[in-house]
Amino acid sequence: MKRLLCIAGMAAFLSIASQAQETVSLKRCIETGLENNYSIRIIRNEQAISSNNATPGNAGYLPTADLSGGLNGTVTNARDERKDGTVETSGGIASETASAGLTVNWTVFDGFGIQAGYARLKELKAIGELNTRLTIEDFIAGISSEYYNLVRQKIRLRNLTSTLNLSRERLRIVEERYLIGSMSRLDLQQAQVDFNADSSAVLNQLEVLHRSHTNLNRLMAVENVEERINQKDSVIHPNPFLDEVDLWKSAMETNVTLLLAKKNQLLSELDLKKAKSRNYPYLRLNAGYNYNGNWTETGVNDFQRRLGFTYGVTAGISVFDGFNRKREQRNARIEIENRELRRQELELSLRTDMSNQWMAYRNNLNLWALEKENVLAAQENYRIAMERYRLGQLSGIELREAQNSLLNAEERQSIAEYATKLCEISLLQLSGQITDYLLPA
Repeated sequence: MKRLLCIAGMAAFLSIASQAQETVSLKRCIETGLENNYSIRIIRNEQAISSNNATPGNAGYLPTADLSGGLNGTVTNARDERKDGTVETSGGIASETASAGLTVNWTVFDGFGIQAGYARLKELKAIGELNTRLTIEDFIAGISSEYYNLVRQKIRLRNLTSTLNLSRERLRIVEERYLIGSMSRLDLQQAQVDFNADSSAVLNQLEVLHRSHTNLNRLMAVENVEERINQKDSVIHPNPFLDEVDLWKSAMETNVTLLLAKKNQLLSELDLKKAKSRNYPYLRLNAGYNYNGNWTETGVNDFQRRLGFTYGVTAGISVFDGFNRKREQRNARIEIENRELRRQELELSLRTDMSNQWMAYRNNLNLWALEKENVLAAQENYRIAMERYRLGQLSGIELREAQNSLLNAEERQSIAEYATKLCEISLLQLSGQITDYLLPA
């Protein structure tokens, strides 16, 4: 039964391989995700909103015009009783009034508050663009990590499958020798147990591989998350040529979070300028053209019409507002100081992250080189052990140890490759170069 289960697991693996269609690269996965991913589509819409808001009209530079009109009417029934006893009544007396007008208002000067407001809207537009870039960089880092994780899981499946094949060959040898009486039933049972254990590892790895497939499809917003991905890359190739000085220089110039901190500091300075605008006088203009018509069934006139132009100029200055202006300006200066402190804190945090990632990157490169040598040694060790086992000079337990040593060496090499690649991705993201590196022109 266990052997049937193993065969079913291997059949599932072969089915997965056969379902793969188009070969896709990391670049293609990123392009698909940038087009379909829901978070990126949402942040781009939010950027469009901030871009739409950055207009002179929204800042108050332009005048406003309102056109209005209306019609009102009354129908009156009247009864008048005089002192001489006579009564005069009238009914259905109608009166109507129509009006229409155009009003224009324009704030010509408000102490440079309009200019500060317009500059603030443009900075918010720039912040929207930076937020979009930050989301895209986070997405590229995430999908790159998952892409290489899928590569790693496929490598691990190959290693486990290779180990399973070795166990199958060992089981075959033991069965033949058991039948001719040169090996005990204990040897046969131990070989069967090891074969079943390796079969179980392959089946478990198929599940891990399936999760990695679905996660990558989710990031790309593929409708069928179970669709199998035939990757262009079958191995992980870390870049060993990154330069720490260049990375740090690029981080200081293009790191998105640092640029956002600088933009937020500039917003605080514009808030102070806006608060200072209340120290100046203001000047407002208004004009209008109005029409009024009145129809009535009583009185001397049946119809009255008024048509005319109105205009006005208003100038003023806030003389005293309970010291609120001074309070707002003091708070704005404190906020500027806080934003500067946050920027410095962020820069220190960025330097720390860069240093830690660089140390991990160099260390994993060294581990990767070491584990490649260990794999070669483990392969040679297993080859010798297998030859001795075939000649009857090595026990099954010793062969299993050599087999496990080879599998562990291959696993450590795969982990070192993947860890190095993750450090590389993190360094490129911190330095603001990840889009240029992963999406070359």
